[in-house]
Amino acid sequence: MDNKAYQKMDYALCLLSAAADGRNHGCIVNSFHQVTSSFPPKFTVAVNKDHETCKAVQAAGSFSVTLLDADAPAELIDTFGYKSGRVADKFAGREVQTDGSGNPYLKEHMVSRIACKVVDRLEIGSYILFVGQAAEAEVLGDGKVLTLQAYTDRGKATPPAATVYRTVEINGYRCTVCGYVYEGESLPPDFRCPLCGAPAEKFVKIEK
Repeated sequence: MDNKAYQKMDYALCLLSAAADGRNHGCIVNSFHQVTSSFPPKFTVAVNKDHETCKAVQAAGSFSVTLLDADAPAELIDTFGYKSGRVADKFAGREVQTDGSGNPYLKEHMVSRIACKVVDRLEIGSYILFVGQAAEAEVLGDGKVLTLQAYTDRGKATPPAATVYRTVEINGYRCTVCGYVYEGESLPPDFRCPLCGAPAEKFVKIEK
């Protein structure tokens, strides 16, 4: 099978967020899609089971999604795409808004937002596919949406929370559990994935 066939597809980079147990959680995904045109419309989003944001969505029974602006800074994507909510509050120091269900979202560097109530879910391997019914929707800016292709054109690896992965020419190792990429010629033997906690033996060398 030639995987280049479906690599022709492009995807929007979004910030998926939810609040649970008094904490805000969020991660960068590229799996958010509208699946019905009925009113209110329904959307799906797939998230790795090991991610704290996935657990927060399950606990909250709802989620917020904001679409990143094409000019969204690397710092924002690094924070929500490459760092774990287990060790830090990713929303700290940012101007956080709250939707009607109490879930956090950001306006800065975003073009629109959609808040959804979870109405169904399906486990797919290491991911959970949530079906959400739109409860709120708002345009936040006039810019274009940052896509996966546009982001990799910056020379950046796909954020590990994203379900669709695109490789770039880097030396490094990829976590086989969650997709996190460690950049470097060699991986320390005692290294643990900062996202899912997987040990070094769960990493594989990225082949160019």
